[in-house]
Amino acid sequence: MTDMFAPLGLAHGPAMTNRFMLAPLTNLQSNPDGTLSDDEINWLVKRAEGGFGLVMTAAAFVDPQGIGFPGQLGIASDDHLPGLTRLAQALRAKGALSSVQLHHAGIRSPKEIVGTPVGPFADAETGARALTSAEVEQLRDSFIAAAVRAERAGFDGAEIHGAHGYVLAQFLDAENNTRDDGWGGDYAGRTRIIREVIDVVRAATGPQFQLGLRLSPERFGIQLGEAKRFAEEVMTAGQLDYLDMSLWDCFKLPNEEEFADRPLIEHFTALERGATRLGVAGKIMDAARVRDCLAAGADFVLLGRGAILHHDFPAQAKADPAFASAPTPVTRAHLLTEGLGPKFVDYMATWKGFVAG
Repeated sequence: MTDMFAPLGLAHGPAMTNRFMLAPLTNLQSNPDGTLSDDEINWLVKRAEGGFGLVMTAAAFVDPQGIGFPGQLGIASDDHLPGLTRLAQALRAKGALSSVQLHHAGIRSPKEIVGTPVGPFADAETGARALTSAEVEQLRDSFIAAAVRAERAGFDGAEIHGAHGYVLAQFLDAENNTRDDGWGGDYAGRTRIIREVIDVVRAATGPQFQLGLRLSPERFGIQLGEAKRFAEEVMTAGQLDYLDMSLWDCFKLPNEEEFADRPLIEHFTALERGATRLGVAGKIMDAARVRDCLAAGADFVLLGRGAILHHDFPAQAKADPAFASAPTPVTRAHLLTEGLGPKFVDYMATWKGFVAG
């Protein structure tokens, strides 16, 4: 079985020192203009101090039209560079690799923030309108420009957010993306924008720059069979350093009955992956579950709630093979001690059963 503390080489740039990656976590701590706050930098640097091999930012908007929530980090303008550069330097000083997650909320953008949301198709529920063909090209280019900006800021890499029903996942939606302009309809059209972002980012950045992609296999119009096909294709294409599969719960059975013969994680660890590393996220709350994911064939794990509860989850797991996250609810004081700022603690209090009082 793979040791969770064995280094993990990537196709580009330096190796991860272990198999722990901080998941990209919404925290609402950025300034109103998308620049980094001291609280957000502190939260992330504390995870580097706690032993995470790679620390990823929260979803960072690549275009103000795609902001997904208040207090969101931005990477849409050179005005965002000073804070991003400061963060990249701080993470490197603590020995962690660094990555910015590149995001656009699409039809899920709140209209009170962006006005009329936009996406690959119109949506009556949100009032979103469909992007024109030229606007799709601009959207693609905004992801590419943001990745180049992440490299300029000194990050080791960037992750393209193609999961959770945000804009790139909306293009993958077989039911709703019926565009006939080459950016939708059939499988090739619906996957085109992600493929082009990957290809051009790889060409536009240096040989040490690490590129990841986050996908989710279910919900939001994603069909598991297509998700598996696309995951295998992007892993074997040789452009990505890692694929981050957000599985909600790594060992749950798929929603689609035809695939319910084995847990979700096994559907993806069975795929050909070439030199691309495969990571999984979903209810990994103790050292035993980390070992289970690696034993099932994952190359690394991404921690969300466990990393919120414990800035030093990797260090704790190294010291105690039986380490398990603190049970929830936890106190506000606990979260403040773990490096969350007041806005992040307030946000976690909206999660059912997470914060006491």
